[in-house]
Amino acid sequence: MLDLIVVILGILALVNTNSTMAKKFGIPYKYELHLHYLLFYHVFFSLFFTWYILNFGGDSQGYWRFGMQQVLVKGDITWGSYWGTSTTFILWLCYVPAKLMGLSYVTGNILFGFLGFIGIRYIFVMVADLFPANHKVLNIPLFPTVFYFLNLHFWSAGVGKDAICFWGIAWFLFALQNYQKRWWQGLIALFFVYMARPHMGQALIGGAALAIMLGSEIKIHFKIAMGLAALVGTYFLLGSTAEFLELEELSIESMTAKSEMTARNLSRGRVGSAVDISSYSWPMKLFTYMFRPLFFDAHNFVALFSSFENLLYLWLSLFIYRNWTPEAIRDMPLFIKAGMITFIPVSLAFMNSLSNLGVVMRMKNMTIIYFLLFCFFLIAYNKKLRFEKLKEKIRYYKRREEIIAKKKESAA
Repeated sequence: MLDLIVVILGILALVNTNSTMAKKFGIPYKYELHLHYLLFYHVFFSLFFTWYILNFGGDSQGYWRFGMQQVLVKGDITWGSYWGTSTTFILWLCYVPAKLMGLSYVTGNILFGFLGFIGIRYIFVMVADLFPANHKVLNIPLFPTVFYFLNLHFWSAGVGKDAICFWGIAWFLFALQNYQKRWWQGLIALFFVYMARPHMGQALIGGAALAIMLGSEIKIHFKIAMGLAALVGTYFLLGSTAEFLELEELSIESMTAKSEMTARNLSRGRVGSAVDISSYSWPMKLFTYMFRPLFFDAHNFVALFSSFENLLYLWLSLFIYRNWTPEAIRDMPLFIKAGMITFIPVSLAFMNSLSNLGVVMRMKNMTIIYFLLFCFFLIAYNKKLRFEKLKEKIRYYKRREEIIAKKKESAA
């Protein structure tokens, strides 16, 4: 009964806040309806995620049922015993609802899924508010279609680091878009991302600082202050990030060695969907990370659906060169700039170490949406410019016809 009450209250709260955010950002009613559709769509994926993990296995059950044997707690076990980064932080988050409240695993997935949906909603609202135009592929509009992609929902719909990181990154970038007023939200979001995956927290700090410093609307003294703050924050977080990655120090040599070892472990025959990337060139490693699995890689139905998404990513990436203009980059929303600056180094790091396509789908889900939106914005911006030029040309010819008509009247 308690499970049902918690789920119903959560859904009602999210439906109400969907309407509130839609009104606040002036989103048309048809898109507000899509927010409601996406909420129930996401709840479905929480149920599907539960079925998938129960049948095929995964870390998620261990988090909720405290069966992660790699975390050893000595002495009396309390909520505070699990305080820490990475795995221990997820166990800490699960302790109250799972241990004290006794909520079921499926309820836990729905609760974490609520956070994943909130992350999707942040991105949805910013796209609806800030994008200059829509774009169609095979006569299907990208917005809001891309927000129904399977991977976007599946990996953010259950108990684990993926939902926390996806939600935290989206919230952080939402706060960054209007950082003068929402800076405090950004700090809270950064805390959750860093505690779940310290290396992602550091990547966010660097991406946000660089995006703000590259912005033309920012005063020079604020850029300097932001740069110094980012350097100080990075310095203080280096030690804990190196500890999390199990490195003696954060250096190119140690990270390369770690990547090679991880790649070897993940490409062994006993690991499902393994790909031996050790002999791949850098372009092929990047292609594998960005656009695989494709249809010939699909080992289950999740990978099969992912193939369609990856094909769209590949198709849209072909338009980057054609639509790349300094004006588009200048006018691009801050959240996409920061998302892309974060996406690039994270992708370069993961492409060297992840040779299991299942893990690739999980890890890139945190940031791949910003690459898609980057391509989408370039196309939409270029489309807007062409439309404005067409209107200007129409006004020119209309004015010309008026002048010719006046001259004829005068001559008569």
